[in-house]
Amino acid sequence: MTIAQKSGSILIVDDHHDILIAAKLFLKRYFAHIEITTDPERIPSILAKHKFDVVLLDMNFTKDISSGKEGFDWLQRIKNMDATLAVVMMTAYGDIQLAIKAMKMGATDFVLKPWGNEAFLKTLTDAIQKQKSETSSNADNYQQKFPNIIGESEPMLAVFNVIDKIATTDANVLVLGENGTGKELIAKAIHEHSKRATAPFVSVDLGSISTSLFESELFGHKKGSFTDAHEDRMGRFELAHGGTLFLDEIGNLSPHLQSKLLTALQSRKIVRVGSTKEIPIDIRLVCATNMELSDMISKKEFRQDLLYRINTIEIDLPPLRERKNDILLLANHYLRLYSEKYQKNLEGFHKSAYSELKSYFWPGNIRELQHTIERAVIMSTTPLLSASDFQLKKQASNSDVSVDSLDDTSTLHDVEKQYIKKVMTTHDGNISSAAEQLGITRASLYRRLKKYGL
Repeated sequence: MTIAQKSGSILIVDDHHDILIAAKLFLKRYFAHIEITTDPERIPSILAKHKFDVVLLDMNFTKDISSGKEGFDWLQRIKNMDATLAVVMMTAYGDIQLAIKAMKMGATDFVLKPWGNEAFLKTLTDAIQKQKSETSSNADNYQQKFPNIIGESEPMLAVFNVIDKIATTDANVLVLGENGTGKELIAKAIHEHSKRATAPFVSVDLGSISTSLFESELFGHKKGSFTDAHEDRMGRFELAHGGTLFLDEIGNLSPHLQSKLLTALQSRKIVRVGSTKEIPIDIRLVCATNMELSDMISKKEFRQDLLYRINTIEIDLPPLRERKNDILLLANHYLRLYSEKYQKNLEGFHKSAYSELKSYFWPGNIRELQHTIERAVIMSTTPLLSASDFQLKKQASNSDVSVDSLDDTSTLHDVEKQYIKKVMTTHDGNISSAAEQLGITRASLYRRLKKYGL
């Protein structure tokens, strides 16, 4: 890297202000963006606001002078936030064992204080290149491993990483995400890479099952147990025996039905409607919802003990607007799919179409993108799809959503809606960044977006 090629961004975290200033003065000749902080507690908010190429992290803070424990803790937390981010550790003690342990925990490399400038810069630039190479390699590997899930963006690589780690276990999994993000595909991927892959995968949409049929659908029934029970029938638990049971929209269950489900999960036994015989069940449970279960618990709408039972592992599936790099991949996939289906000889997308697709908010996520491409293919009259082939509702500009433009009759509801809309537009739909500016949690922002239909 030379001064003429100044680029990239770095976050430096050290509790000694002099070290931060020295590092910044030297590195500003080579990095386009540098942020420094003496407080590691600020790391999550800083990472939410800006994308960094590398974090230079002190191994020892004042709370823990020489063991490296606090540095290890922050290394792990950074990797949990962004598994693809390069992290270079710093230590003044030259303890090679600490450095080796840090690299085993996910650090890309380490530097010793005081450093030599040339070696210091080389360590950082090499770490960035190494991480980019590994990320690219991981994307290729994950795409081969999970061919039915399209994605190479950092949020999706993090999801793939979790699936890869937990698939072979029998841990219960809760998949969180908005409608249309592909939660069932995640559940199937977990099943297909589990020890139960050759056994059944049974999917149940709890949102479509009436209260009166819940027990019959899940636990089965005996002939004559109710008016339409003309024969014995196995429920979904029995059908999934030895395999995976996927319960979609679990947040829609009433407290009464939640209790029945919890009893079955705790005892690992079910009883068919109209019978007294207990039937042992052996299933791996994967659940999904687009609802905020923690809020429902506080309102007594969802049982906390049931949440504990179903979410040994949580996977937070990002909305499409937070995976911008995947939009064109998905668009090209659906273009090929529907061109073949409808026998259209389409060559691809015009540059204007790419811009249109990437700038749109996609409230309906992948499902909306899929339907958009299908319609465009059907209606197409030229070899290249252009922006005019999509019927996408334009996002309001900042001037359209200015709070200052509200009149005296505007309610608090109007003001909050307009301001959230403006902040979401400013941050290009990034939930984390918008929530940080608004001073609320991601979950709270999701609730408000749903409340206002944004």
